[in-house]
Amino acid sequence: MKILADTHVHTLASGHAYSTVDEIIREASRKGTKLVAITDHTSGMPGGAHDFHFMNLRAIPEEIYGVKVLRGAEINIIDYEGNVDAQEEIMNEVDMVIASLHPPCIAFAKKEAVTSCIEKVMQNPLIHIIGHPGDARYPLDFERIVKMSKETGTLLEINNASLKPSSFRPGVRESLIEMLHYCIKYQTHVVVGSDAHIAYDVGEFKESYNLLQELNFPKELVINTDVEALLTFISKKRLK
Repeated sequence: MKILADTHVHTLASGHAYSTVDEIIREASRKGTKLVAITDHTSGMPGGAHDFHFMNLRAIPEEIYGVKVLRGAEINIIDYEGNVDAQEEIMNEVDMVIASLHPPCIAFAKKEAVTSCIEKVMQNPLIHIIGHPGDARYPLDFERIVKMSKETGTLLEINNASLKPSSFRPGVRESLIEMLHYCIKYQTHVVVGSDAHIAYDVGEFKESYNLLQELNFPKELVINTDVEALLTFISKKRLK
């Protein structure tokens, strides 16, 4: 299994990341990564980029150093009704949207509240990916979430940064094992993202590969092992 697209990467514009677009794409090209999605944090995150940043992402070429570039955003879920901090205008402007739960933007809650919230978010046709769903501080009913993922065509992320020993998110490995078992049961696609905050981490998926191999997870359910399959998948979400 080889992951050819990195769908979760941050630049200096996120406020707590350390590389430019050029540095990131150079590194991706060097590693043979075929596609990178630039997904900076929106303004609800302290230090996140202003709306103007996302409205002007068209300034970034669609291909750099032989790497296809998606202009994206990682938006913040801000309440348990499923509301987010990005306007529809912003989400329509970019190619790919990740929606995530972050402690600076929303308090922790119990499983039913978190699960119901994520189900609502996945029904938004402008949101393609649920970011780092393995964070045990935001517990989920994974059977419900996986079913809704398949129903709505919203990808659940295996977040490589969250699986590292240095991660501040608790319980990720155990949560993802449960989630992936349901993905196998219901034949639901997932996406692997590095969540790189520095260029050197772009296209690095070691922890994710190890977990997928351990579970004998089907390659065909990892959508970003095929760039065209990924692009087709995300385009269908908006058609819904």
